[in-house]
Amino acid sequence: MAPFNPPNTVLSGFKERPEALLVQGDKLYIGTATGSLFIYEYNEFSENASTLVDTKKGLSRRPIDQLGYIKDINSLVSLSETIPTLYPLPSFAPPKPLTRAKGALTFAVHSSVHNLDQSDAQSRAHTVGRTGPIPTMVTQLLVGCRRKVVIYTWKDGEAQEIKETILPHSPRVAVFLDSDNVCFAYSPTEYALFSISKLTTLDVVTPIPANISMGTFSGLTGYMTLGLGVRAKPGLVRLSDTEALIVKDNQGFIIGTDGKQTKPTTIDWPSPPDEVAFVNPYIFSILPPGTVPVPENGGTSLPSGSAPVAPQSALIPSPVVQVISSLTAQSVQTLPFPPTSSASSTATCTIRLLASSPTAKAPIFLVATPSDRTVATSEGSSIWQIRMRSWGDQIDELVQRCLYSDALSLLDTLDKALLPDKDQRRTHIRALHAVSQFRLGKFDEAINSFIELDLNPAKVVALYPERIAGRLSVPPDDWISLFGGPTNQQSFTPKNDDTISTKSQNDSNESKEKLVEQSASPATPVRAAVRRGTAFVALLSSSKDKDDDTLSISGKKKVKQVDDFSRSVDALWRYLTDRRPKVAGALAVLHIAPAQSHQHRPNIPLPLLTLEQLVRFMQIVDTVLFKSYLVTQPAFLGALCRLANWCEVSEVEEELRAREKFAELIYLYNGKKMHAKALNLLQQLLFESSRWIFEKDRHMAFEIFTSDDVELPRTQVTDYLENIDPSISTRYIEYLIDEKGEESAAFHDRLVELYLNMTLSARKRGDEANELEVYSKLLRFIDTTDHYRPDRLYGSLPENLYEARAVLLGRMGRHEHALELYVYKLKNYAKAEEYCKRIYNPNGATRSIFLTLLRLYLRPTDKAAPNLLQPALDLISRHSPRLDSVETLQLLPPLVTARDVRPFLQEALRAPIFDSHVIRNIHKAQNEQVARKLMLLESRRVRVTDSRICPQCHKRLGSSVIAVHAPRGEVTHYQCRDAFARRLVDPVRR
Repeated sequence: MAPFNPPNTVLSGFKERPEALLVQGDKLYIGTATGSLFIYEYNEFSENASTLVDTKKGLSRRPIDQLGYIKDINSLVSLSETIPTLYPLPSFAPPKPLTRAKGALTFAVHSSVHNLDQSDAQSRAHTVGRTGPIPTMVTQLLVGCRRKVVIYTWKDGEAQEIKETILPHSPRVAVFLDSDNVCFAYSPTEYALFSISKLTTLDVVTPIPANISMGTFSGLTGYMTLGLGVRAKPGLVRLSDTEALIVKDNQGFIIGTDGKQTKPTTIDWPSPPDEVAFVNPYIFSILPPGTVPVPENGGTSLPSGSAPVAPQSALIPSPVVQVISSLTAQSVQTLPFPPTSSASSTATCTIRLLASSPTAKAPIFLVATPSDRTVATSEGSSIWQIRMRSWGDQIDELVQRCLYSDALSLLDTLDKALLPDKDQRRTHIRALHAVSQFRLGKFDEAINSFIELDLNPAKVVALYPERIAGRLSVPPDDWISLFGGPTNQQSFTPKNDDTISTKSQNDSNESKEKLVEQSASPATPVRAAVRRGTAFVALLSSSKDKDDDTLSISGKKKVKQVDDFSRSVDALWRYLTDRRPKVAGALAVLHIAPAQSHQHRPNIPLPLLTLEQLVRFMQIVDTVLFKSYLVTQPAFLGALCRLANWCEVSEVEEELRAREKFAELIYLYNGKKMHAKALNLLQQLLFESSRWIFEKDRHMAFEIFTSDDVELPRTQVTDYLENIDPSISTRYIEYLIDEKGEESAAFHDRLVELYLNMTLSARKRGDEANELEVYSKLLRFIDTTDHYRPDRLYGSLPENLYEARAVLLGRMGRHEHALELYVYKLKNYAKAEEYCKRIYNPNGATRSIFLTLLRLYLRPTDKAAPNLLQPALDLISRHSPRLDSVETLQLLPPLVTARDVRPFLQEALRAPIFDSHVIRNIHKAQNEQVARKLMLLESRRVRVTDSRICPQCHKRLGSSVIAVHAPRGEVTHYQCRDAFARRLVDPVRR
């Protein structure tokens, strides 16, 4: 798609030869070679819509060479017979020849508004009483004559003093740059600048063209035979207030008011142009037949079906109007003539650029005349107009072709009145241009643009691989559409062989952040594959004359081997550190803490963001900054984590764990007030890292877990230490019980189990010393503490740990069984006696404990028991006050002499004796009652066999301690008695 529409005919069949043309308002003025002036009503948006309204026959005796219009005095300027003449409109009378400009060759008109001082306007009546500068319309008519120049001036329609000065040469073409500077063309190769205020000239010096062509006059065909001048017309057009284009041979140079080139690049034509014209910002040139190659379809494509192409040649055989952008010096459109497909391939014509409308987006007019004299006479000439497409369409096309620099340059030439959405378009295109720069490795330039545009940080971050951007990362193919670029593109082949291959993607699914739909990205010139998370796209550098966004496939340059990833991350740091204080400052005003989190990613400036959006922006900035540090500069992580930050913990904590950055992770948790997580991490680290300390110094390692600086979970510490060494775990529990006053049954049971396991392990190893030490601790602990559960431990004790079993039986109140173990298994009579002394209570249930021990001595329940008369006599002699005298005497065997129990008898006789008869009868009655009960009980028996099962736990009773339940005589394990008794009481549980 080209910037101009195909040419259309304004006027056809014009029999006279046009020499000058002027468009003013809705009027089209045509000056002819016979000196006549034709006036048409003209509508640029209609074809063949010119209507003849007036004809001024014989306005001049010679051809009208040039036409102009002076608005200040509403007059037409006509140059004929080397004299300019003013014709008031609309009457054309009376004409006013400018006789001082006799010998005129060309003229130029310039109007501008000047702020004049009071002193400059004292002679003007309407300025009386006004103060300050006075805006005044100043119109200048500069006439270039033979070796002189004459300047006519009007101020608000009032004629001023005429100026003239001598020139070294005769100007054939003149154009105003501004109100003071004029550029002259003396010849096709000589140019000069003229200052009106100083009346001085300055020669323009340009480099010698690289290729001197003798074809300077080659374009003069057709009209040469019709009597046109023999000299080629110099190429000179005004580009702006400070620049003009001059043509030398087949090169164009852009010069400034100092007479020097303002741009190092030149405009190159395949041959010297016959004529040039300018419609901002495009340069039109007429090139002779057989000089312009047939362009490929693309930005410089021909109108459909209009280009006759000879099969033997790749050159256009007809005259060509070539359109070149003054912004890029590149051809953007080629228009061969005749432009219609109805013309035969052999038809040729002569064309001349005559005029452009003074409006900003003006059509340009040209005259086409058949080269054949007979055809020209019969058909006449035709006037064509070439209208520009809308500015919006042109800019959209440049964006579609990824020519973002060209689009921005074109935008800069436009006034906001011509394009109301100029600012929005500029922001959008600058963002796309920055993405293109980023793709090409120009990271600093891209980031600078992102900062200036104040873009959504999520979009900028999305340009980075997943290890930096996380879930925000977007594939390079989707970058353009992420920033609002076109989603459907075609391949273009510009004239300079820059190839931009784009692909269209149709994806109906929403993207990661609902920002990306489809993509357009250069594909053909890519020399390095795009791999997410490893590197960025490495592309060939563009040639010096080409846009940064187009990539040459003709020039073979080496792929850059610089570490683009590191450079891109450096640029990202700069972007994030710029965004961070701005967003954080906005949040600080709202008193928002960094621990808050929200989800939204709009693309609007910071001052317009809501609270939730600000928070989310800050999260993105800090999270990505964190990840970039993690990848390239891990040393910076500590500082970022220690400061208040907005990192998303879920995004970064696993990264820190994977890289074992535990200190930074703890700082991060602390800043987010996640103290529980920080404590858990500390505990985990402590457990994982202290093992090697135990290998080096157990005492030091143990002090870590018993330090008062931090309270560690006791159960976890116990488990951990037991895995290292059970002895350390027992030491830790002893510390808890002795130092910390731990009374929990769980820890007491745990310590008993550890003692037991250590005892059995030492016995299995044959380590008697260690076994004795640990077993002693076990006995001492279970005998001195009341916070463990003896029945639970008793079930796990092996049969051969008699003393431990005795202690536990005593704890359970089964004292007789405990004494049996001391007496019959351990044969340790002293311990049995100590046991009785410890639990004896004269007023309680254990007041007869010594008698029980004496009975075990004298009435053994174990058939294998030895003669225990001597331990019994010793017990009687030492504890006679605690023994019942009568029962003791009844237990003594007949062979025991009074001498053996003399101390006992003496003590018994010293006891007070009450009414022995009453006491004797009472005892008799008691004995009879007991005897009856005994008979009743003995009549009820319980038989326990090897196969009998406990009704509570459903296990064999075996040789375990049993309990018999009334009234039915159920037999259970001793430890099952309570549960079974509850079942008997509660009918529901039955």
